Amino acid sequence: MADQTQTLGRHRRFIPAWHFFVLPVLTGNMLVAAVTFGRYPGINTAWALAVATALVLGMFLARVMPLRAQDRIIRLEERIRLEQLLPANLRGRIIELTPAQLIGLRFAADDEVPELTRRVLDGELKDRGDIKSAIKNWRADHLRV
Repeated sequence: MADQTQTLGRHRRFIPAWHFFVLPVLTGNMLVAAVTFGRYPGINTAWALAVATALVLGMFLARVMPLRAQDRIIRLEERIRLEQLLPANLRGRIIELTPAQLIGLRFAADDEVPELTRRVLDGELKDRGDIKSAIKNWRADHLRV
């Protein structure tokens, strides 16, 4: 993705090995284990279902936890960025922005940030989807997890 220009429609990151192999295989394995347990209930099939479920849950958590840490870092980066870019009358209101709003603002180019932030604080743009849709000059983020 680093070689393509990011846009609103093309900024989500897909990891082929994760999205198109690991996740479907583990989910399929859990379904097979559930069906097998349903047909042949017993300690072995119950254990196979428990292990299959633990694998799916473990892989889900292995993906969610780094994303959560990344969101915290983005929140900090954007607060620092806003301190530098916003006019004095908006700087004191940075604390009012939600993590989702800060995450949405990260894709805005520096020259758009003050106006977008004002619109967010005035309630015109509510969530990260609204913010991303309002961005005219996309600032790519190729380092995300």
